[in-house]
Amino acid sequence: MNQYKLAPHESLDLHEAVNFKTLCVAKSKLMQGLVFDQDLRELMEKDVRQSMADLAELQDIYKHAPFEAPVPESRPTPIIDGKEGQTH
Repeated sequence: MNQYKLAPHESLDLHEAVNFKTLCVAKSKLMQGLVFDQDLRELMEKDVRQSMADLAELQDIYKHAPFEAPVPESRPTPIIDGKEGQTH
């Protein structure tokens, strides 16, 4: 197996692509609930399936990045109306 490392700028570009694709999947999934046209809904479902496959491939490539960015265990507290939300 070819063990290569991505250059830092390639890693950042890849990171941006993963983020963009993730947002696209989330948007398509959310919008499916608002769509009444069956053809459009099927097209959106196909887009989600393809995007998930693309994300898996991008994440496999991302393993070759020269740095690690672990996912934090806690998420930031959302701010609503200028006030921090309460977490329980």
